Amino acid sequence: MAVKIKLKRLGKIRSPHYRIVVADSRTRRDGRAIEEIGLYHPVQNPSRIEVDTERAQYWLGVGAQPTEPVLAILKLTGDWQKFKGLPAPAPLLVAAPKPARPLFEALGGDNEGKGEAITQKKKAEKKDEAAADSSAAAPTEA
Repeated sequence: MAVKIKLKRLGKIRSPHYRIVVADSRTRRDGRAIEEIGLYHPVQNPSRIEVDTERAQYWLGVGAQPTEPVLAILKLTGDWQKFKGLPAPAPLLVAAPKPARPLFEALGGDNEGKGEAITQKKKAEKKDEAAADSSAAAPTEA
């Protein structure tokens, strides 16, 4: 029986997540698996990848063939290099905790109103212009 290490798709239409499974090569993509050895969540930032290294090494050792996407994941985690006896890759990027947003008061804000709006209303401009035109056109008596 040919055994493959492949991805089993789960999740909604636009939010996929996968399980890395060991299955018979003849089973369908989301079919029955022999064993689940990891997780892959590509939607998260950065992507969440978890692989049970011990089980992955066992299955690679007994001849299980990884599919191309799984091979790329195994290369990222270093399991493929460990299996082949190559030097380990750089460590994976770990999500840094997001800093808390600074408070409004800490930025120098205050709760008092600033007064009038910066831009004038268009109706007020038209009235001002009409008043200026009428006063310029009227003759002045001395």
